Amino acid sequence: MSASASPLAACENCTAALHGDFCHQCGQSAHSPVRSFGHAVEEVFESFWHLDGRIFRTLRQLLLPGRLAASYLAGHRARYVPPMRLFVILSVLTFFVARLAVHVDGGTFIQQTATPPEVPGAFRDATSSAEVEQVRRALVAPLAQSRQAMPERLRAPLDTAIEKVEKQAVRRNQELAAQPAGVAATAPVAVKPKAPASTGGHSKPVQIDGLPDFVNHWLDGKAAAIRKNLPRVSENPQLAVNAFFSSVPSVLFVLVPLFALLLKVFYLGSGRLYLEHLVVALYSHAFLCVGLLGVLLLSMLGTPLAGIPGADILIGLAIAGVLVWMPIYLLVMQRRVYGESWLVTSLKFTVLGWLYFSVVTVATALLALASLANI
Repeated sequence: MSASASPLAACENCTAALHGDFCHQCGQSAHSPVRSFGHAVEEVFESFWHLDGRIFRTLRQLLLPGRLAASYLAGHRARYVPPMRLFVILSVLTFFVARLAVHVDGGTFIQQTATPPEVPGAFRDATSSAEVEQVRRALVAPLAQSRQAMPERLRAPLDTAIEKVEKQAVRRNQELAAQPAGVAATAPVAVKPKAPASTGGHSKPVQIDGLPDFVNHWLDGKAAAIRKNLPRVSENPQLAVNAFFSSVPSVLFVLVPLFALLLKVFYLGSGRLYLEHLVVALYSHAFLCVGLLGVLLLSMLGTPLAGIPGADILIGLAIAGVLVWMPIYLLVMQRRVYGESWLVTSLKFTVLGWLYFSVVTVATALLALASLANI
């Protein structure tokens, strides 16, 4: 403290008598940054260095399966960054790095196709093989183009959708072939209500049986926006990648509480509250972010180390090791936190993992499509 700064007898915030460097009533520091230049500088850096120290201490514990979650749930919380804050920091950092690490080239990334002709609606309205083919092309074209815009690991849901469309086309052709001669050509076509104004009056490129109308309307609007954005994405596909990774942290704020709910269901007899399961979910996803960040950083090393013999092999092995360790870590963490036998834990881990992976797959596909529509 500077020589001109005199000690305070009472807290400037709540007027309580001071007996140390901090007020015992409100916690405010007894050192005023406006009375001493040294304390003014200290205040600027204090929060950062304090948080920084806790982050490294927290990360060391996080890397040990279940250690940090068990310690936090046991009440040892002062030395660690709170799970929500840790998750926010790591998720934002990870997907910021993902935007830097994942690059795609333009030009031939998406093949341009002609705008599909107007179609008579769903397959059930097609009265000839030519109309069935018209519908099939119109449905498959945007899905195929969207598929090309996605990384290889994210294409499975779109492949499934394309396969479903192909099967519907085959089934409708079989129905038409089974009709008596002359019936298919003269059968009246059902007149559908005019599309709502929000869809721009175009016929629906996507119509999935069994889904509510509002969902089909939403998909219809997204498909129209995707078709509109495809030329921009073809010229600069990095736009789609950036939009996708920018949206992931927001989606995780929905998926993490859902994962905590699944933990609550699977461990009903554990006596733990939902918020305790949420702590486990937050630390689980925080570790997954650390693992993914490690994979991204390792992949970024490939370019500067390309000229070193064997470097690509070592990097590939390191990435494979991280990817293999991630599910093992989660299994050990689940065993350590909940304390059940390895057999029971493995069974629950398998079923829980399958359910959650299914949800994540659907969420990823929807996010990918939404990203293409919101560029």
